[in-house]
Amino acid sequence: MRSNIMKEGPQRAPQRSLLKAAGLSDGQIRRPLVGIANSFNEVVPGHVHLDKVARAVKDGVLMAGGTPLEFNTIAVCDGIAMGHEGMRYSLCTRELIADSIECMARAHCFDAMVFIPSCDKVVPGMLMAAARLNLPSIFVSGGPMLSLDMGQGPLDLNSVFEAVGALNTGRITEADLALVEEAACPGCGSCSGMFTANSMNCLTEALGLALPGSGTIPAVYAGRLRLAKATGMQVMALLDRGIRARDILTAQALQNALTVDMALGCSTNTALHLAAIAREAGLSYSLEELNRISAATPNLCKLAPAGKHHVQDLDMAGGIHAVARELSKLGLMQENCLTVTGKTLGDNMAAASNRNEAVIRTPDNAYAPQGGLAVLFGNLAPGGGIVKQSAVSPKMLRHSGPARVFDSEEEAAQAIQAGKIVKGDVVVIRYEGPKGGPGMREMLAITSAIAGMGLDEDVALITDGRFSGATRGAAIGHLSPEAASGGLIGLVEGGDIIDIDIPARQLSLRVAEDEIARRGAAFVPPQRPPVIGYLKRYAALVSSADRGAVLALEGDD
Repeated sequence: MRSNIMKEGPQRAPQRSLLKAAGLSDGQIRRPLVGIANSFNEVVPGHVHLDKVARAVKDGVLMAGGTPLEFNTIAVCDGIAMGHEGMRYSLCTRELIADSIECMARAHCFDAMVFIPSCDKVVPGMLMAAARLNLPSIFVSGGPMLSLDMGQGPLDLNSVFEAVGALNTGRITEADLALVEEAACPGCGSCSGMFTANSMNCLTEALGLALPGSGTIPAVYAGRLRLAKATGMQVMALLDRGIRARDILTAQALQNALTVDMALGCSTNTALHLAAIAREAGLSYSLEELNRISAATPNLCKLAPAGKHHVQDLDMAGGIHAVARELSKLGLMQENCLTVTGKTLGDNMAAASNRNEAVIRTPDNAYAPQGGLAVLFGNLAPGGGIVKQSAVSPKMLRHSGPARVFDSEEEAAQAIQAGKIVKGDVVVIRYEGPKGGPGMREMLAITSAIAGMGLDEDVALITDGRFSGATRGAAIGHLSPEAASGGLIGLVEGGDIIDIDIPARQLSLRVAEDEIARRGAAFVPPQRPPVIGYLKRYAALVSSADRGAVLALEGDD
């Protein structure tokens, strides 16, 4: 056992004394020490119940003969942080979470790890830590929030954001907004659509690092606690067999995750996070590969925001392994990949079935022959820009229009609320990238306001920042290089024509090269408010979005 180096022999009596001070008996100290990385807090609805999930995990570890030792990480609620300064502190926490878990696990010589994430940046942060530590590791999420139907269709967090836009244009009353506000988020769990949190939790299953059901069983179901107990027991089986995180997190497993991603129509943020996870695992990853997999993978599910179904519906239909089984009919899954069950993905899929073909369509009845995400390239995005094409109206798959340029999310929000954006416009929001923001803010308030005003089929948005997984419409983010790093998006002027061709994977500024050169020679960057503390350090080290917005020192690849 790895922990023996800090607990065995006379010379380790001081360490054993300290463990006893924490309440551990000699018998507990002799057993394998299992770190339980829990993101519980009392702020985030996706995390308020994780103390109970952790208790169930620890019961499972105890039943299987291990000693569980729980510690906590931070977690930011993107919904609460949305639309103000707080959103700068979302993506950057991914690195803090990975670093803090590394520190705890290495310092205390844990033999194995159980990770309990729920929301947006916590899942990839913990996956990065798992790859970095390369210990026997397993994940169990807090599960999705339920979606309620109050008579006008199922609700979720995005319903509230869009209702605000509808109120601004007089389409609903304040009383209507209040009703949506009360019902849209009925309890604990990660927001109920295929937004970023649920996307990443589902992809953790596809990677093979979580037991079946981890991504889809609703947070309030008793099955969530039973799964947590099984997870605690299973980490001991992984330890006994010497199966470590990178034995599972292989290039083939990453391909499986990307394939399931395309079939589900996951958040655009998965492209950002899978790049960061691949880097930690020493795996190659490119946005061109994402396009290749998307081109070969049918879109089988339309969960909110792309459609009316929610993750609870996906769970009832058979979950992630049922989706994978449908994809296997086309030979798209790498079925020999090892998983935390101790069996292969193919073995796991054999136990799954598609119980509702309205939720999980079969390949011969797919929503589209291509996957949910697309990467666009062109002079505006030599390094790529990401769009959730499965949530784009067919009429907006190709669009050309005049640029309406804003140097911050706040400027764009003011213009939208004032009715200054009209049909045909291309809203350009820059200096919101990883370095320029800093922090690469999500802009759900912007996209939802446009949708709530009924303009989502007539207005496109492009940005070097990000869009929430709850976003729908022609919203293209992650433009690389970003404005703060000299990207062409920084030279766009109001009225310039921007050409968007999602099927052709093209995003271009229709301005002559000599004019672009003239603008570049005369360019003076706008004055930005100074940043301090962690954001200052983050801005100095963060890479571009196409590299996963990871922290990179000089000389790093």
